[in-house]
Amino acid sequence: MKKISKEKLHLPKIEGITLRWLINIIGVIVIFFIIVFVISAFAIKNTYYSNVESILNSGASSTAVSYFSANLDAGNTLEQSAAEYIDSYSYKEKTTTWIIDNDGNVVVSSSGFAIEKQDMPDYRQALASDSNKAKFIGKISNGEKVMAVCRIIKDSNGDNVGAIRVLSSLEQIDRQVTTLTFLVLAALIIVFALIIFSNLFFIRSIIFPVQEITETTKKISQGDYSVRIEKKYDDEIGNLCDSINTMAEEISTTDKMKNDFISTISHELRTPLTSIKGWGETLMLGTDDSVDELTRKGLQVIVKEAGRLEGFVEELLDFSRLQSGRMNLRLAKTDLFAELDETVFTFRERAMREGIEVKYSIPEVPAIANADANRLKQVFMNILDNALKYSRAPSKIFVKAEFTKLDNDNFVKIAIADQGCGISKEDLPHVKEKFYKANVSVRGSGIGLAVTNEIVNLHHGKLEIDSKEGKGTLVTIYLPVENSPSKNELDGMKQNETVQDAEINEGVEINKN
Repeated sequence: MKKISKEKLHLPKIEGITLRWLINIIGVIVIFFIIVFVISAFAIKNTYYSNVESILNSGASSTAVSYFSANLDAGNTLEQSAAEYIDSYSYKEKTTTWIIDNDGNVVVSSSGFAIEKQDMPDYRQALASDSNKAKFIGKISNGEKVMAVCRIIKDSNGDNVGAIRVLSSLEQIDRQVTTLTFLVLAALIIVFALIIFSNLFFIRSIIFPVQEITETTKKISQGDYSVRIEKKYDDEIGNLCDSINTMAEEISTTDKMKNDFISTISHELRTPLTSIKGWGETLMLGTDDSVDELTRKGLQVIVKEAGRLEGFVEELLDFSRLQSGRMNLRLAKTDLFAELDETVFTFRERAMREGIEVKYSIPEVPAIANADANRLKQVFMNILDNALKYSRAPSKIFVKAEFTKLDNDNFVKIAIADQGCGISKEDLPHVKEKFYKANVSVRGSGIGLAVTNEIVNLHHGKLEIDSKEGKGTLVTIYLPVENSPSKNELDGMKQNETVQDAEINEGVEINKN
């Protein structure tokens, strides 16, 4: 009993369920995290900027304007009122306060330095605004990024007498915002990695068992009932593994019973069939002119049908050996061309009786291989028999043998082509399967070609089938050999090709797809 080996830890292949998971789950998570990141970054920046703006608004509040208005009414100048206000302003260490006259000049600065006249967009906007207030975020003349709030100062008569502008540097604020934003990004990446990592374990627990189940069911469908799936999880997947293992066990038991039955029946049938055929042949030899024609024909039918049943029983025995792995070869030094020539010679007379002409071309040099001569004759006869069964008189069967190379090794290529009914495209991929019959109207068990293919495989060869429906079928056998003619000998063979050889070549080629 074999178990599917554990695979090494690796990412699932990006297809099927994994691909759908990536698209549906990971895609949604990525989009969600992007939204969270954008909202978080905006919220952090907005929070910090709002706090700065709140401090600036406290410095340029309506209370400050009232303070200036009262001081001006009391006879103090704008500069005197500004100095007193700056001294009393609670955020003077965090902000810079400018007092601006009506000409746009900074008359007092909380920094104590003289400020040259410069562009102040918020001052212009405040002058044009109904609220007499405006905000500015940008860089000032020294290149520093600031936030500024400006409010127009009016006297008791409502006339503009100047403005108060409170500024705060955003350089440090932006650094803090950037740091927090990166921290949020790092946290999201860590969370995303944890989600991926945890989901990979989950997806592995689904995909790998499914892949293992798929591979196992493929092997079971191909006839390997010894494979089993290792149960790793006690869940629905585990229950499915148990069900498939049970199914494989039951199929294996049933298949063994079937093979044992076929083997037993085949052996039981072979003995009486041999007796029937033997006695039928004996009675035929013993008949004389006194035996009526009906009895003679009856004996001929008995012998013929017993022979046919005997061949069918032999096929069943071969199938039983094939199924149980007991089909062994008796290997010996064999001339493949000699065996083929003998088989074709034996077959030709039978074909002629049915109105089928056999044309063949076999090199005169030997093709030595370590092979089972009887099994190879069985292969040649099975293919020739199929060619004859599916042909209708008058037609031809072409047999061609030649030396060839496969992967730089010496092989012989034996091509057998007929002009019969051919095989449909739908049936062609299945003709080497056990019990498969492409044409149910023709007698046969459907296991001969499967046995033939197995014998070729046991010889480390290859069997190929090409067919065109309505034109015929080409069966090509490749068998390894120990020897190979030199290039000069091969060229000499080609030069000595006869008209018949050319006809055979044409007959073989016409059946290729």
